[in-house]
Amino acid sequence: MQQLAPAGQRLVADLAQRYGVSQDAITHMLFAVLNGNGSMAQFSHPEFGGAGQWMRGGMTMVGDMFNYALKGRVDSLCSEISSVLNDQPGLLQTGSFQSQSQSGGGQSSGMGMALGPSTLFVPDPRAQWYPAELGAPNSTGSQNNLRYAYFANAHRLAVDSGGDVWVYDTLDHQIGGFSQQQGSGGSITLSSQYGTVNLSSLPVVSRNGQPFQAPPPPPPQPAYQGGNAGNSVPSRDSGDVFAAIERLADLRAKGILTDDEFAAKKAELLSRL
Repeated sequence: MQQLAPAGQRLVADLAQRYGVSQDAITHMLFAVLNGNGSMAQFSHPEFGGAGQWMRGGMTMVGDMFNYALKGRVDSLCSEISSVLNDQPGLLQTGSFQSQSQSGGGQSSGMGMALGPSTLFVPDPRAQWYPAELGAPNSTGSQNNLRYAYFANAHRLAVDSGGDVWVYDTLDHQIGGFSQQQGSGGSITLSSQYGTVNLSSLPVVSRNGQPFQAPPPPPPQPAYQGGNAGNSVPSRDSGDVFAAIERLADLRAKGILTDDEFAAKKAELLSRL
């Protein structure tokens, strides 16, 4: 369970004084609204009439169903907590920071945009999966087995793909959203001021904290000078080509390259043998 930071403790003390309930009751309701992503709460506390439910802009239910004064107090308290949580950067999933596209279905679902760290709760060190030297992200999101963190000032984008953390150079792009096409070999695209950008087109800076070196392209091969074409001998640099293909296959397995992109790159490399 998250722990309250000093700012969160001050908020609880202030709300407890103004609403005439204990700090334990306020803390219980604070986490209930937080677990409801700021828009709803399911709670169970004796000072709020036992078990109950609140929905922003909707119906408020308390155990003492005819206690309208208590209903009004719960609704007012939860609405205020919701407003405070929505003002906390990086705390709730809001907006449409990233979308998910399904093959053939044309459906999409917003995921969430988070800006910077919250000040009400003590940060969980386990939640920071991206390199610490990048600082606090301007925005974060997640989808399926992928997580994203965008650092506008550093021109970096971190992507956690199945436990592998890749850091990309975003160049002069101002990233505003992500989209992942579902299905085998689904591609990952970004939206920027220039339009849609494929993630695979961005330079890779590091992988799991280690500098990433792209495989060098094999040197051009001399023209065929005759002989039996059916008995051609592989180039001494063929090992570099095969190693490059293996790296490309790894990128495809991580969902960073599509099947078509992998096939095109593979064909290009094999043509140099």
